[in-house]
Amino acid sequence: MLNDININTKIAKLRQLIEKHDNAYHVLDAPLIPDGDYDKLYQELLALEQRYPEYITPDSPTQRVAPKPISAFLTHTHTQPMLSLSNAFSEAEISQFDKRIRQLLTLSETENLSYACEPKFDGLAVSLHYEKGILVKGATRGDGWVGEDITHNLKTISSIPLKLQAKSPQDIPENLEIRGEVYMPIQGFEALNQHCLKNNEKLFANPRNAAAGSLRQLDPRITAKRPLAFYAYGCTSHFGLNTHMDLLAKLNTFGIRLCALSQEVINTQGILAYYQDLLTKRPSLPYQIDGMVVKINHFDFQKKLGFVAKAPRFAIAYKFPAEEAETQLESVDFQVGRTGVLTPVARLKPVYVGGVTVSNATLHNIDEIHRKDIYVHDWVIVRRAGDVIPEVVGPSLNRPRPKNAQKIVFPTLCPVCGSDIKQAKNEVAMRCMSGLYCKAQLIEAIKHYVSRKAMNIDGLGEKWVIQLIESGLIKHIHDLYDLTQDNLLKLDRMAEKSAQNLVDAIENSKKTTLGKFIYALGIREIGEVAAFTLSKHFKNLDNLMLATEAELVAIPDIGPVAASHLIRFFQDKPNQNMIEKIIQAGVFWESIQELPQSLYLPLLGKTYVITGTLSQSREEIKEKLAALGAKIASAVSAKTTAVIAGDAPGSKIQKAEKLGVAILGQAELDKLLM
Repeated sequence: MLNDININTKIAKLRQLIEKHDNAYHVLDAPLIPDGDYDKLYQELLALEQRYPEYITPDSPTQRVAPKPISAFLTHTHTQPMLSLSNAFSEAEISQFDKRIRQLLTLSETENLSYACEPKFDGLAVSLHYEKGILVKGATRGDGWVGEDITHNLKTISSIPLKLQAKSPQDIPENLEIRGEVYMPIQGFEALNQHCLKNNEKLFANPRNAAAGSLRQLDPRITAKRPLAFYAYGCTSHFGLNTHMDLLAKLNTFGIRLCALSQEVINTQGILAYYQDLLTKRPSLPYQIDGMVVKINHFDFQKKLGFVAKAPRFAIAYKFPAEEAETQLESVDFQVGRTGVLTPVARLKPVYVGGVTVSNATLHNIDEIHRKDIYVHDWVIVRRAGDVIPEVVGPSLNRPRPKNAQKIVFPTLCPVCGSDIKQAKNEVAMRCMSGLYCKAQLIEAIKHYVSRKAMNIDGLGEKWVIQLIESGLIKHIHDLYDLTQDNLLKLDRMAEKSAQNLVDAIENSKKTTLGKFIYALGIREIGEVAAFTLSKHFKNLDNLMLATEAELVAIPDIGPVAASHLIRFFQDKPNQNMIEKIIQAGVFWESIQELPQSLYLPLLGKTYVITGTLSQSREEIKEKLAALGAKIASAVSAKTTAVIAGDAPGSKIQKAEKLGVAILGQAELDKLLM
């Protein structure tokens, strides 16, 4: 009969053996034993732990899947920010990156510069925290500063070690934070979708979406069934090593899975050669990549280069070009937008392009259709890059036009409400002229009204908006304020708690600002910046509604076209009635004090360009700058006061440097908005 010491020793040896085989199979891709033999070892360990639960430890291979779901995700603040990268899309931009690095490091063009190159996985960045070699926490990137604690799900991924390996315990660091990417292999993604198809479940659009959905499950038992994998690309400690490639070799000794395609190259020639090689290998890789990552290899150079806003100066993502595929245009539908504009949408024979299956693509407008010479039933080229909406490039030149090809003709009546379609003078757009009496325009108008940048009614998404209109509970925007828990419960799948939450959200949204309310009205040509400019100028809604064209065009950023739309909107009786009923329902804002402009508009006369991602959303930054009197421009010019640069700033930084325009990071922006 085994005593306690022998039982514990046997369990420890089994764990060690299983960990060895896990590393060989999931990290080294070199299994040492057949699957059946591995299963026997695992079942033996499981049986012992079930019999002697006092010997179960958190790092045991049997503890990868927690027995029950969590109630909610907790937040996790990163010890060091998880930064994103600036993007390059051409050889010229890579050459500019190299030149900029050399200038900052005072290196000549003839000196060799070492870079570390690796594939850019199309997955989700995560951090793994090990204490004394045991995985204790894992988190998503989030906004770079704060992510979500998804430890329970990351533990289910077999290629993430629960316990670090080392020749001796002294080699294991006290604390180690690994950074890497969770992704779903293409073969696993296809098998998952086949399973969903057989069970009449919703299919995933692409491996990245499938991986993201899997990691955000509250129940780790669901995540454990998903074919997820992990590659590390770095960590927050350098161990006194000199280069990134040395660091990867060090991580490998801990049993951390690394991409075999990571490679050191020299100068731009090496970067470009690696790029071409990776582009050639891309179709045969078992996972999706959307480019490559280029880093300065030496850590002392990385330290000297530092960071710009939320991106490192020493690294860049060299993205692959947009992907194209050939398919057939089966039909064209016309969608009606918030302002009545008809947008032609191509219905395509489904085709896999740019990482997703595409069945719809924009055709933009009638002029683009004529310019590209596109017919229904044509074989066409579809292009998609990253998150960009797929578009039809034009007819395929490889095939003759089908005999049944038909010209695309815009309707003369609205496909939703049957009202007249007209094209205004000097406009490309064709519009339904019935306004909010058109159900499609009403849906889009309410979606805009309740959006975060407008009235910010949390929880009222498109699905509920459509149901509210279809059920007749809403016929006008102001009907939102008559909704009660009882009538919301009439909606399909609306629970009591959800109904009450929505009523509360509507009530909470009533306190707003004049600028937000003007923007929420959805007046043509009036974006959030123009809305806040108008609120600061006129101080109250009555003054704005009575403003003349001359008064409006005298305001910076309000031209004749915007002025005419404002006047037409506020002179419309139904719009006047809608505004009156909204205010009667209790919507209000604090009055804007009559103060000297220098006090409430300290940035008056200054122009800023925002590029990249910062700790606040771009809309929030625009709103705050506009509230201080600043003008927000979309392009850099000699008249630009400063460029506010966040993560992935792109070519606007180069133009600012060329023109000598100041570049502000997160810290400078925070001071500006104080």
